[in-house]
This record gives sequence, C-alpha cells and structure tokens, in this order.
Amino acid sequence: MMKRLIPTFNRILVQRVIQPAKTESGILLPEKSTKLNSGKVIAVGPGSRDKDGKLIPVSVKEGDTVLLPEYGGTQVKLGENEYHLFRDEDVLGTLHED
Repeated sequence: MMKRLIPTFNRILVQRVIQPAKTESGILLPEKSTKLNSGKVIAVGPGSRDKDGKLIPVSVKEGDTVLLPEYGGTQVKLGENEYHLFRDEDVLGTLHED
C-alpha cells in the first residue's frame, strides 16, 4: 500500500536534492560546492488563516525547487524515501533556471 502525506495548514513537504559529489567526467567537486540546501516541493497544504478567517495560500507550489534553511524542518520517512516538512515562512526562496 502506497502512503501519501498531505500537509496541513501552511506546511510544505520537501524532498532534499542531493548534489553530486563529482561531475559526469569523474572530476571530484569540493565539499563546499555541493552544500546547497535545496529541495523539491512534493506537496503543499492549503495555507493558514488570518485573524479575519481569510485563507492565506502557501507561496510555493508542487514541483518548485526551494532554498531551505540549514537547520529545521521535521524529518518524515515514507517507505524508502525521506522527506522534510517545513512551514511556508521557513523557506528562504525559490530557485529558477535561467
């Protein structure tokens, strides 16, 4: 049976992106160059409510690549995969290809 986690409120489910330790041609990359804390958004909650009860939607969407803080989030393991739950305001930004 496949489990699926749907975040509540303003939480997002992220799978961290593991940066390669070497290039396709076999050149080893320095450890610092592979230390970018990024992840792919797998699922998002509906958002949170303000004091008037209006829904404030989450600022990212499924499939976005986001920059994450070095620490924080809640680790979740579903089957063989490892994910992290973050609040929307914990995300530092989104990454885009130029």
